[in-house]
Amino acid sequence: MPIVPEKRDAKVAFYNSKTTVWSANAVAIGTTTTAVTDLTTKVTAATTKLAAALAAKEAAKNATADADLAVRDMAVAGAAIIQSIKAKAAISGPSIYILAEIPAPATPTPVPPPGTPVDFKAALNPDGSLKLSWKCPNPPGAPGTIYQVERRIGVSGTFSALTSVGTRSLTDPTIPAGTSVVTYRITAVRSTAAGLSADFIVNFGAGAGGEMVASVVSEPKLAA
Repeated sequence: MPIVPEKRDAKVAFYNSKTTVWSANAVAIGTTTTAVTDLTTKVTAATTKLAAALAAKEAAKNATADADLAVRDMAVAGAAIIQSIKAKAAISGPSIYILAEIPAPATPTPVPPPGTPVDFKAALNPDGSLKLSWKCPNPPGAPGTIYQVERRIGVSGTFSALTSVGTRSLTDPTIPAGTSVVTYRITAVRSTAAGLSADFIVNFGAGAGGEMVASVVSEPKLAA
């Protein structure tokens, strides 16, 4: 453990606590009163400078906080004026932006419709229900996409609405017993647009061990 502390304030306190005893016993401890007097002067200077540095640091911290508050107040006032300019431009036209020397808002780019479901998978659960999952490459900036799922028994005929889900998976527990083929139609939709529907055919049959399994036609058929 070092004799003299490393931190500045502790180092100053250490030497400040020694000057009196070192001055009284200067010759006996191997130093001189002149050296101790010089140290005492430097301890006083260090104490003063350290206090000034701490005060300056605190002042800078307070000044920074004051500046942040001032900038925040300025931004709120400025934003209110810009909002008023936009309101005026909505009534009087875009020339208001030229007069105010600020750019007119960019026209929002329409978000493309949702994507088309792909990579459809189906697996039979022990209770006979069918677990379905798929992927769908939706465009960015398109929250709120849901998936409308329709179903028909067989590969032809009319589809019936099954359900709508907000995730890319669901479990269908309502497949009639003895069904050999079922077709699902999945459409990704938002409130303002719908993607292309895709049809997926699921075949049921016996697996290698005799158990019933489900298999999906490898390529989806895009619905008309």
